[in-house]
Amino acid sequence: SRFVAATESSAHENFKNSVLETNEGDTSLTLKEVTPVRLIKNEFFSELQSAYAENATPEKLREILGKGRAKKGMFEGNLSEGELEIGQVASLITEVKSAAEIMDEILTEFSSEKRQLNTGRYDF
Repeated sequence: SRFVAATESSAHENFKNSVLETNEGDTSLTLKEVTPVRLIKNEFFSELQSAYAENATPEKLREILGKGRAKKGMFEGNLSEGELEIGQVASLITEVKSAAEIMDEILTEFSSEKRQLNTGRYDF
């Protein structure tokens, strides 16, 4: 999920900005009967929720999903009708950075945590 908001990512700028604006609770796991996916809540997500309220069959859910829905949202930037797939960690992504910067942060955090574990100075 973190690399969606990398400068090198092929994700549309609208989608990247949507991820940056995501708060805790703004995503939800859905479409478990078809293809489990976590989505940013938008109009498409609301359409799915309405279908679930009407006890939609997996076939009906596939029909609503259609083809190219993820492309429409994540790569073409249609934030209302597109499928906006992202992990639960989205609310922690607050800025677009280069892939190198992201990797540096991950490695720095890993090294710090490893040091704390090795020295027994870990605060739970």
